[in-house]
Amino acid sequence: MSVEYNPVGWFEIPSPDLEKNQQFFQQAFGFEFEALDMPPYKMAMFAADHSKPGSAGSLVQGPDCVPATVGTTIYFGCAEVAAQLEKIAAAGGTVLMEKTAIGEHGFIGMFLDVAGNKLGLHSMS
Repeated sequence: MSVEYNPVGWFEIPSPDLEKNQQFFQQAFGFEFEALDMPPYKMAMFAADHSKPGSAGSLVQGPDCVPATVGTTIYFGCAEVAAQLEKIAAAGGTVLMEKTAIGEHGFIGMFLDVAGNKLGLHSMS
């Protein structure tokens, strides 16, 4: 079976304090954002190139946007998990799982952002 698109097209990370979580991601990853208001929601969309693989998404603040440590986990790609976890900790995030090998699929790590969302990292080295 061939697919015409990747299965995930968009993600949203709940951020009760949108500005604080945006600053965290800017410091920890160097991400740039574009603001978007969709009342009653405020969003900070991650800069994305839709011609490249992967999904776009945003931080979102609104009445039903609650950070979580259970359920679906979003993994951010990075050059090297251990180095990225150091940047995350320096930016105020909490490391939940240090760099862990997953065989031929590379390495993962887990962290909490400053809003309290459990998120992951993935790299091949």
